[in-house]
Amino acid sequence: MTKTADGRWDKSHLPSRHVTEGPARAPHRSYYYAMGLGTKEISQPFVGVASCWNQAAPCNTTLMRQATAVAEGVKAAGATPREFCTITVTDGIAMGHEGMRSSLVSREVIADSVELTIRGHSYDALVGVAGCDKSLPGMMMAMLRLNVPSVFLYGGSILPGTWQGREVTVQDVFEGVGKHSAGNMSLEDLCDLEQHACPGDGACGGQYTANTMACVSEAIGLALPLSSALPAPYLSRDQYARASGEAVVRLIEQNIRPRDICTLQAFENAAVVVAATGGSTNGALHLPAMAHEAGIEFTLRDVARIAARTPYLCDLMPGGRYAAKHMGEAGGVPMLLRTLLDAGLIHGDVMTVTGKTLRENLETVTWREDQDVIRPASNPFSPTGGVVGLWGSLAPDGAIVKVAGLKHTKHRGPARVFDGEEACFAAVETRDYKPGDVLVIRYEGPRGGPGMREMLSTTAAIYGQGISDQVALITDGRFSGATRGLCIGHVGPEAQVGGPIALVQDGDIISIDAEAGTIDLEVDSTILEHRARDWRARETSYGSGAIWKFAQSVGPAHQGAVTHPGQKGERHVYADI
Repeated sequence: MTKTADGRWDKSHLPSRHVTEGPARAPHRSYYYAMGLGTKEISQPFVGVASCWNQAAPCNTTLMRQATAVAEGVKAAGATPREFCTITVTDGIAMGHEGMRSSLVSREVIADSVELTIRGHSYDALVGVAGCDKSLPGMMMAMLRLNVPSVFLYGGSILPGTWQGREVTVQDVFEGVGKHSAGNMSLEDLCDLEQHACPGDGACGGQYTANTMACVSEAIGLALPLSSALPAPYLSRDQYARASGEAVVRLIEQNIRPRDICTLQAFENAAVVVAATGGSTNGALHLPAMAHEAGIEFTLRDVARIAARTPYLCDLMPGGRYAAKHMGEAGGVPMLLRTLLDAGLIHGDVMTVTGKTLRENLETVTWREDQDVIRPASNPFSPTGGVVGLWGSLAPDGAIVKVAGLKHTKHRGPARVFDGEEACFAAVETRDYKPGDVLVIRYEGPRGGPGMREMLSTTAAIYGQGISDQVALITDGRFSGATRGLCIGHVGPEAQVGGPIALVQDGDIISIDAEAGTIDLEVDSTILEHRARDWRARETSYGSGAIWKFAQSVGPAHQGAVTHPGQKGERHVYADI
């Protein structure tokens, strides 16, 4: 019990008792009085309200406003909010240069910094507000690591821009660079497009990584139903923020924690939603990392297994026609979950932050025939999901490709090898490659990059040049959710640890079959053994600092590229201190 018979909070089992209760904590309480709290507020549970607000990109610019609304909800429910910020590295700004090495590292820093803030100040619960790609899984990883009652809130997507009479997103700008290099777009048009693609606040507006992980937050039960639907500029989002603050206080009362919610069945539900929406391949990196925090074995192979039995249902960019805004208007994640539940494709009896099961949350959701963004499970775009796992002699630990809306799913051709993205981008920009080639970008894995960069600048340029259906691209790095074309990422083992991708030479034949789930290097094993004897790990440009620290401890991509032992190494659960 967390409340006494007269309605007062009993903090005898809450972490904040260590900073608010008893004569020895008088100095601690004096700090709270200095910030305007009274005796009543100090006696209530403390709820950390973490946001990734910054002015790095529009993904994050509304988060402070929404965090303030969360705090209002916490207060209204009878607890005491404590707001704080953590970092975000925004991929759209970091893309295509050295800055992208900071992106995946930031996921770990976000999780670590939220953990340290909650631990250091003995907060009892957490509401996390996040907007851009890595900040969503980073915040949810912290929740699972701390295991205090928690609610996640997505900051919302950007509205589509309008250019020359059609809706556009930042993806069109990246691809416009390729069109310009191919002589198919004037510099004047490219400059005009860049000024209209992003009309205001919010995360990138297709089913890219941010919106994929926002859908995951609802599907896995950590976010309130429909909370990811409304675009960031809509002030009505603040209602979901206040409701999230109220919800976390109810979770404290009921002692419902993230690990009660995020079971193996919940992770399977999340993987179904990634596949059904044609979501980002980064989902296959972040779900294993989140599961790792809860001590659940859930790897790339599990994501691929679930995608293989999940129908592709959502007509969302980049493979489809619609932006994230339109999915929200069509009924959002609850509408998708309804048809998946009715078809027996997800588990309905898992707990959620509403205090009800997923099935109970969906009782009032009815199918809408007046929308064509989400198809019923009985009438999919394809019978299998929008992402596919690949295994073979080139990727013994696996690789992943996004096939949503893709017709070019098989390819066999000669390798064109590049050590790092810049070399490949330079070749693409000058069209120094041929139809049929398999472009290989290596030494971009978690350890070898370091940082496992995304390759959207390169893949978008290829698409913009109109040749993406005639080439393939593989890498031990990652791809943006906005990438389209036959682009295979997460190839493991990565080059830096001596994986087969490190041994590929120009002209070697590589065979890819996304339907069969295979990726093979057609080189005799004795030749590869000879090459391996001469191979040495590459020295990276990072010998110190955060990126160097990440490279020392990071694990393989198919297990989530995690940097610590997770729940298996846990000696105590923070929530029980």
